[in-house]
Amino acid sequence: MQAQRGWVAEDLKKTTQWIHYLTPEEISALDTALSEARKKGLSFETLTKENFPLNALRPTFDRTLEELEEGLGFFVVRGLPAEKYSKDDLRLMYWGIGLHVGTAVTQSSRGDMLGDVRNFGVDTYSKKGRGYMSNQHLQFHADTCDVVCLMVLRVAKSGGLSRFCSSIAIHDEIARTRPDLLEVLYQPFYMSWKGQEAPGDLPYYQQPMFSMEQGKLASRFIPQHIIGYNAEQLPELPSLSEKQREAIEYVQTLANDPRFYGEMMFEPGDMQFMNNHVMYHSRTEFEDYEDPDKRRHLIRMWLSVPNSRPLNDSMNAIYRDRRPGAVRGGFPSHTGARVFETPVITD
Repeated sequence: MQAQRGWVAEDLKKTTQWIHYLTPEEISALDTALSEARKKGLSFETLTKENFPLNALRPTFDRTLEELEEGLGFFVVRGLPAEKYSKDDLRLMYWGIGLHVGTAVTQSSRGDMLGDVRNFGVDTYSKKGRGYMSNQHLQFHADTCDVVCLMVLRVAKSGGLSRFCSSIAIHDEIARTRPDLLEVLYQPFYMSWKGQEAPGDLPYYQQPMFSMEQGKLASRFIPQHIIGYNAEQLPELPSLSEKQREAIEYVQTLANDPRFYGEMMFEPGDMQFMNNHVMYHSRTEFEDYEDPDKRRHLIRMWLSVPNSRPLNDSMNAIYRDRRPGAVRGGFPSHTGARVFETPVITD
């Protein structure tokens, strides 16, 4: 099998393989599954693939998984008429879709299974700041799971543009132009847990920005979590070297170069899937409506998928089980709870 290749912005102009428009038959299948689930009184905890059947969408789910692991690394499913459903119905439908694509993992120590991507007024760059809880510009990064999925409920008054790039293309450009920095990026950096560490554990861990396993590249790049590069500095840890800082900034420079990134403006009902091992994503700052019922609102899932790649031992702190297809990643719940709506937390 040919190795997955990186892409640049010009490549996206030549293909529509990254987007699928739901057919009337697929929308009807979702309507039927949702209606039956409501009649039976099913909840997030009791919903399963078997009692939320979506046979008509199986080819689309299979195509999604293939594109994530073997294709461009991202996929968009569009055309769900979000305005005809309540937020509660969209949330349950989205959870049901996730069951057919992979296995959800928790997104925080609180046990978030569905993360509400809204402006909660949180500072992304604070000690425990999480980008999905603010309206600030987000730097290019990868999330802490195999696949990140977003369902769009409402868009902002202005801004909130989704941008994304191939970390394979970034890796290959660094190898071509600055191999000395690529060598640094394959070495471990100190990373902050952002308050998600288990009780009694150190507030940091180590990992490289790039790793390779069985011929498969993986990148986990979160600049706001790199200790010494963000607002957090721990006295017991060494400062970033000049070369480390230069390497981080070169990755950011390339990711923000229009030659390398694609972009899209979300529409209500969109579902965007990204393979975090081969993609970085960002978001422009946005302005919300005054009316709370009109404000930008997305729902996020972090998934382990059955066709995921093997990961290097250097990713052990985050992924724990590095075997292909394993349920792995996320920030484990400290209490064992599973939460399906993000509470308003501003600390």
